[in-house]
Amino acid sequence: MKSLIIAEKPSVAREIARVLDLREKHKSYIEGKQYIITWALGHLVELKMPENYDPKYKTWRLEDLPIIPDKMGLKVIRQTSHQFKAIEGLAKRQDIKDLIIATDAGREGELVARWIIEKIHWKKPIKRLWISSVTDRAIRDGFKQLKPGEQFENLYQSAVCRAEADWLIGLNVSRALTTKYKDPLSAGRVQTPTLSLIIDREKQIQKFVPKKYWVIKAKCGSLEVEWEKNGEKRIFDKEQAEKMITKVNGQKAVVTEINTKEKAEQQPLPYDLNELQRDANKRYGFSAKKTLSVLQKLYEEHKYVTYPRTDSRYLTTDMEATMYERLTGISSAYKEEVKPLLANRGKVIAKRVFNNEKVSDHHAIIPTEEKVHINDLSSDERKIYDLIVRRFLTIFYPPFKYETVQAQFKVNGETFTAKARNIKDWGFKKIQGHDEEEPAHNNLQTLKIGQNDSIRGIQMEERLTEPPLRYSEADLLGQMEKYGLGTPATRAEIIERLVETEVVERQNGRFYSTQKGRQLMDLVNKDLKSPELTAKWEKELELIARGKANPKQFLKNIRKQTEALVSEIKQSDKQYRTPNLTGSKCPECGSFLKERNTKDGKFLVCSSLDCSYRRRKEPKLSNRRCPQCHKKMEIHEGKAGLYFQCRNCNIVEKAEEKKKAVNKREERKLLQKYTKKDESFGTSLGDLLKAKLEGKE
Repeated sequence: MKSLIIAEKPSVAREIARVLDLREKHKSYIEGKQYIITWALGHLVELKMPENYDPKYKTWRLEDLPIIPDKMGLKVIRQTSHQFKAIEGLAKRQDIKDLIIATDAGREGELVARWIIEKIHWKKPIKRLWISSVTDRAIRDGFKQLKPGEQFENLYQSAVCRAEADWLIGLNVSRALTTKYKDPLSAGRVQTPTLSLIIDREKQIQKFVPKKYWVIKAKCGSLEVEWEKNGEKRIFDKEQAEKMITKVNGQKAVVTEINTKEKAEQQPLPYDLNELQRDANKRYGFSAKKTLSVLQKLYEEHKYVTYPRTDSRYLTTDMEATMYERLTGISSAYKEEVKPLLANRGKVIAKRVFNNEKVSDHHAIIPTEEKVHINDLSSDERKIYDLIVRRFLTIFYPPFKYETVQAQFKVNGETFTAKARNIKDWGFKKIQGHDEEEPAHNNLQTLKIGQNDSIRGIQMEERLTEPPLRYSEADLLGQMEKYGLGTPATRAEIIERLVETEVVERQNGRFYSTQKGRQLMDLVNKDLKSPELTAKWEKELELIARGKANPKQFLKNIRKQTEALVSEIKQSDKQYRTPNLTGSKCPECGSFLKERNTKDGKFLVCSSLDCSYRRRKEPKLSNRRCPQCHKKMEIHEGKAGLYFQCRNCNIVEKAEEKKKAVNKREERKLLQKYTKKDESFGTSLGDLLKAKLEGKE
């Protein structure tokens, strides 16, 4: 008898098959003596769409809302149904004794497998492979310690509650807004309060009124000193500042206090996903989505890092014994940094990192024991890997130690101060790549109480108070974590969703709300845009996953909330003006055309929800060069097919005339552009709305 293993992706399935020595390869599975491994392709099963309950829901109508099925059903996703049928066929084999879930060890990974299992009506025993890295050792050890499937039932219930809540609230509220205001409007359990954070920050900026203030600086001997009173260095009255200068200029400054303090900065904890995404954004300008994508490759393909979608920055106590091997694995790429640590047998100085109580499903992101071949990594992979390794190495180094010295001077009744910091031990900052240089020793340390010198070179600097900055991606991730919006695994997707639906724009690395986004906030119920409410829901989902909350009660409350939200939209008398309307009319239905910015450029799309007309506003440039001026030629489509045209020389060439000049990448793009795409699929709010919203991109 054999065990059937379900992995989340073909790549992971192949790695597990190699480790388990499964050699008989088939189109949809790999077989060995003890195991058969097959795979999902992300989700193979999703929640039924409204039209699957009743065909009338295929047409979006306000009067049909809210759509709240008594029991949410499942359906096989059409595009990947071939793989589902293959798994279904394997499950019916008489030589299969049990099933091993080997999807990602997290909430969504559990859902991927469990929905497949439910749909194939599996009745035999279920086991769970729960690992934090996909190295050979981790896979072998994981199969030696398979866990009973019942142990993860609560995690599955939490995942179901998340999916159904997103369906019920996201789909109903978005359909209600879209049909009432005749424009694709997307709202959801997490994305709406995230948008609210961005708009609230903009309101703070708009309300901000800058104020002038002045600071007073002077020379006292070789020292630079600054006026200060009760910790405040700003003077908001120019006349007062001028009087202050007159009062102290040329006067004797007497040293009245010298305070010296020894300080230490503890080693930072290893990364969780959120912190890593924030640092990658600050240092390299990476979006959260890009960081997660690169990290996933380091985890799955290279096996150089542990499970990425974690919310913990701690390690379990049993991992202390693995530190030496992990250091050995990275030693070829980080020789100088690791050499003293190996000599010390990988002794961890920051012992607080080992805390079982602060590790839930997965520990922090750290390097695996795999030997690193740094040249195999792309530039982006090296950057993310370097962040992870250097943060990991800090736990083996001592704290950063320094000394602060503050001197206080009295000048004709006023107080001036001078400060300095002297580095005693760079500690872990040696490894982190600190940006600061050790300051030269100054005369603060030689000062004595009662010493005096004249104030000279006094100057008054005029400055303005500044408004808060708009959120960068790092800032927004920090706010989402603070309010419990989404999970480490979903925050990148939520941010991208806001950009795709044109309610926010990225400009110079910061987020700006659009006219559409601001109007949407005015239309949405105050509870739905409240970070506190969404954080409460997310906390409940976490309690459900731990078996400490009732999933039925959670969904009952979500259904009531859905009814109230839709009812409010129906009764609302608020107005909405479709943004980006042009003066041009649709050639198919006569409605006004809208201009939309997409990744592929600007498009003109029909403003009518019932019309699918769209065309590129400006022709797309190809990689094909004009034979005369050598500039890129435009791609056009005419009655005779695709052709290229130079905007400068007006030279025209048919695509068929010089096929070799069109590279493979360009051919794929052309094929995608002019081939009708299949309908989208999935269970997220974005997928549920995609057919309606992307038709307008």
